[in-house]
Amino acid sequence: MQKTLAFVLGLILSSVALQAQITAIKAGRLIDPDSGTVLTDQVILIKGNKVQALGKTAAIPADAKVIDLSKMTVLPGLIDCHTHLADAGDPEPYDTLRKTSSEIVLEAVPHARAMLESGFTTVRDVGTYRALNDVAMRDAINKGYIIGPRMYVAGAYITITGGAGAMTGMAPDIQLPWDLHYGEANSPWEVRQKVRLLAHNGVDLIKVLSTGAVLTHGSSPKSIEFTPEELNALVDEANHFGLKVAAHAHAAEGIKNALRAGVASIEHAEMIDDEAIALAKQHGTYLDMDIYDEECIQENGKKGTEPADFLLHDAELGQLQRDNFRKAVKAGVKMSFGTDAGVCPYGTSGKQFAFMVKYGMTPMQAIQSATSNAADLLGHNDVLGSIKPGKFADIIAVSNDPLTDISALENVQFVMKDGVVYKSEDSARSSSGR
Repeated sequence: MQKTLAFVLGLILSSVALQAQITAIKAGRLIDPDSGTVLTDQVILIKGNKVQALGKTAAIPADAKVIDLSKMTVLPGLIDCHTHLADAGDPEPYDTLRKTSSEIVLEAVPHARAMLESGFTTVRDVGTYRALNDVAMRDAINKGYIIGPRMYVAGAYITITGGAGAMTGMAPDIQLPWDLHYGEANSPWEVRQKVRLLAHNGVDLIKVLSTGAVLTHGSSPKSIEFTPEELNALVDEANHFGLKVAAHAHAAEGIKNALRAGVASIEHAEMIDDEAIALAKQHGTYLDMDIYDEECIQENGKKGTEPADFLLHDAELGQLQRDNFRKAVKAGVKMSFGTDAGVCPYGTSGKQFAFMVKYGMTPMQAIQSATSNAADLLGHNDVLGSIKPGKFADIIAVSNDPLTDISALENVQFVMKDGVVYKSEDSARSSSGR
């Protein structure tokens, strides 16, 4: 009995000691997206999973674990607002039918780790063919079963019968399993029912497909696939549950329908016009434009791995999207960082930063899109998006200065999430004490 009590007491004391452990990071240059400035020679004190203090004069406790990033540029963990980590990442949707849901979940585990190790400590996962796989992945990461970024998930696509994001092209007499048509809805009352079902199953946001898609068989990016009445009902119902709505929309009229309904973000927005840009600015809606993944779609086409109809859908949209991205930036529309991760290989989202700068953003604006702006879109800027006392200890570092060479963010050398180091190269030295 005494041995058991001693053992339990030891576990409690070890837990208390672990909770009391202070980590100090010496940051040579620290980018603050909130103010758009760079701080120098900062000390970041971390206790548990939160930043406790920050400043040049922050005293480092004698028993603190010290991480020396004094020769590096330190940033808050990056946020990708448009990912599909819980999917197979295969250009051909039919391949989903060749695997069980369990196979897809297990094959997706490396996707999460690759995303985290590339510097993205948080993602917004905006739908999966197998409904609720992303909920399971989010929960497995939160429980420590697998390694990955903090996830905010949509659970499934809300789409019309045979619409964008649906498993289409099957023979009419084939009945799909429930999880492959979970979000199908065709009236204002049906979309409300799907929002209620998703809320019950623990999602963090709602994803609706307002237009057709590039990467769906039998679809057209120019088609309008939900009526204004349906979108209004969906956003209203989501608001009842405190859930924001992300709207996939390529065609201009579908973008405007979603904007008028009050969605939080427009995804893709290839064919956005001047009226829609003005509406987005008026409503304070974020544009989440994946302007890099065109490179991967076309590369897959050269390899013969991209379905021919997808390449046809994509024709001329890539450059149009990039030109409209430049127009939206110039107009001062709110912009967040989203890559459609899964179209390009997981862990390569950082390549989009250079394209955002090429098409009109300053390096600081590009960084803000993936930090403070992204945190605001998620509704969690109280704990994400910058390195401040009380926020999660999500911290990355790069050896070069991304404000002079944004491509530095393609090679992140140090990654901390929730106060735990997941990646550290030789340039990040750890020690005890000062």
